[in-house]
Amino acid sequence: MSRIQFTGFALSLMLAVFDVCAQQANPGPRPPDFSKVDIKVDDLGHRTYMLEGQGGNITLAVADDGIIMVDSEFAPLHDKIKAAIATVTDQPVRYLIDTHFHLDHTGGSAAFAAEGAAVVAQENVRKRLAAGTEGMNGNHMTPLPESDLPTKVYGDELTLKLKGRMAELRHLSAAHTDGDTYVYFADANVLATGDLVSIGRYPYIDVVNGGNLKGMIAAANALLKRTTDQTRIVPGHGPLAGKPDLLVYRDMLQSAHTRMEKLVREGKSEDDVLAARPFADFDAKFGATEQASQNFIRAVYRSLKTGAS
Repeated sequence: MSRIQFTGFALSLMLAVFDVCAQQANPGPRPPDFSKVDIKVDDLGHRTYMLEGQGGNITLAVADDGIIMVDSEFAPLHDKIKAAIATVTDQPVRYLIDTHFHLDHTGGSAAFAAEGAAVVAQENVRKRLAAGTEGMNGNHMTPLPESDLPTKVYGDELTLKLKGRMAELRHLSAAHTDGDTYVYFADANVLATGDLVSIGRYPYIDVVNGGNLKGMIAAANALLKRTTDQTRIVPGHGPLAGKPDLLVYRDMLQSAHTRMEKLVREGKSEDDVLAARPFADFDAKFGATEQASQNFIRAVYRSLKTGAS
């Protein structure tokens, strides 16, 4: 499917992602007016860039013979993303890494693939995209055709190389989803986390599709081991971050686990914990909507009730 064939099929996929995004803090319009979206480019040094638009943040690593790109936002933003890339390099995208299957990160992948990029993802991402999914609130994502699926998959770890650049891909299981990848560019000391990390908002833990709070905490701890005080962290959502931000984020997740574990041990039902509002202080800090607050409570509660805590 080419990028100009953005018809009813692609629109249905896009709307499914808006349902996912609505479960997070401070969701945008449903659907947003893509004509009003600007792509902001942040220079991270060493020919590495963070792009912010509508959807998951993008990371670019420019090599002598092409670009390694992490995530692609929504399909309708392809031309704007291409224009933003052109402001820093005329190199083509050689590798496009999908950090997980949600279409606010993978929606543009088919268009870049049509232009020659190899789309890379953890093997569970391809399975989810091929099969279609149901979300925690019943939102449905239609299966993608074979032509729009990642063309290069891996299991636990993979290294991608271009002339003068290298990307280290690592899979962290049962965290945001069951197919999460983080990407580390050692030469630039830049870490792209996908939705393993969100800054200034609640993370979305997709418990229906393999996500779990325990895995999110483990992921945060693993990411902390890869960072130094100089590491720039490109989160899935939110502003550019550093190790202190990641520490605060990990501590919030751990605190949420501790509070919910107590309620679960007391035999509280999901309705009980929703009424108790155990994360009211976090709600205030993030400016969370009622829907975002409830969805985080549900995801944390269900994570512990599965016995995986």
